[in-house]
Amino acid sequence: MRGRSMILSPTERMIARRYLLPGRGEAFILLVASISLGAVALGVAALIVVMSVMNGFRAELFDKTIGLNGQAIIQGYEGRGLPDWQRIAKLARETPGVTSAIPLIEQPLFSQVGGRVEPILLRGMALPDLRSTIGPDVKAGNLAEVTPGSGNVVIGTKLAESLGIGVGDQISVLNPAGESTPFGTAPRIVSYRVAATFEIGIYDFDKAYVVMPMEDAQTLLLMGNSVGMVELRTVNPDKVAQIIAPLAPKVVRDGVITDWRQMNASLFQALEVERVTMFVVLGIVILIAAFNILSSLIMLVRAKTRDIAILRTMGASRAAMLRIFMTVGMTIGVLGIGLGIVLGAIFLFFRQDVVDVIQSMTGANLWDPSIRVLTELPSKTDPLDITIIIGMTLILTVLATLYPAYKASSTDPVQVLRYE
Repeated sequence: MRGRSMILSPTERMIARRYLLPGRGEAFILLVASISLGAVALGVAALIVVMSVMNGFRAELFDKTIGLNGQAIIQGYEGRGLPDWQRIAKLARETPGVTSAIPLIEQPLFSQVGGRVEPILLRGMALPDLRSTIGPDVKAGNLAEVTPGSGNVVIGTKLAESLGIGVGDQISVLNPAGESTPFGTAPRIVSYRVAATFEIGIYDFDKAYVVMPMEDAQTLLLMGNSVGMVELRTVNPDKVAQIIAPLAPKVVRDGVITDWRQMNASLFQALEVERVTMFVVLGIVILIAAFNILSSLIMLVRAKTRDIAILRTMGASRAAMLRIFMTVGMTIGVLGIGLGIVLGAIFLFFRQDVVDVIQSMTGANLWDPSIRVLTELPSKTDPLDITIIIGMTLILTVLATLYPAYKASSTDPVQVLRYE
């Protein structure tokens, strides 16, 4: 019996459908209900768009940062190199869960083209690692020309734009810590040919990196056979601390291990705080929409008091009236959720076009890569987030319908029809 009591009869469905579309004299109620539906739709769409963009921003930043910098690094104390890097890399590869251990050199230096000087981040990599890491992101030129001793390098597209150079041009790299002479330390300046340009998609990387074979970087920096660090990758980035924990005691004499959480802790914490804050703020929009549903149902109950009394005298039960008005409110909420999902999906699909249109109309640069880090507005829709948004909206809608439905069900037909 309880299960059947929650199902509307054909008569109750007809009455609920009639109350969803009030008559001509009740246009104001229809307007309020439409505003309520629109508010729910906008709130749901805003939450879906913001959460998807925040998830996309974090995922893109994580993938590109980890893709270039690895999930953990082993580096010498106080910036010293790793002379015994072969043994360290072997120990790392033997650690369960570690999929690769890549030796590399990374050193901040300066580049010069003509009279123009730009700070750079020099990266030296073994040739196979260089091609597998940079290869997919090459935008111009031929990566095959970058070989040890060839004098060819790969640079980021933003750095190339800043220096005004392209494939085939020369770039001079300045190492202030050059060779010692009787007159002091002489800076070491070496000229290289740009064989290719690449674009990772993170502005800071594309503006700074000059990548060359490991042997050329060791020669430029006078490092002999040492490397700057060993980069580690694991089977699960989220469990990198547990995976590399057994390795730390084995390399403690040579250097220290730092994982991606420690290297980017402040950035990802800030993103998580911003994500939660935006969810709470935009959740208030849905709460306001629920209040709109509440007010529209209260107005509907007041307008239909006589009808409710007549229905009660004709045998309609309190439970029937409760179901009718809860159905009206829930229908507004469900339609609003459906419309919000559609609006959110459309906005996310055309998100970059929307940004471009707004920028062209206002003249403002809404997505400056030098500030936003990524070159395009990202998006990643999480089904769990969508489920939470829908569930939260449904709960607020149900709560908003309880009071008006209860008032309708508790209407005393004797009191209402006494003077009719």
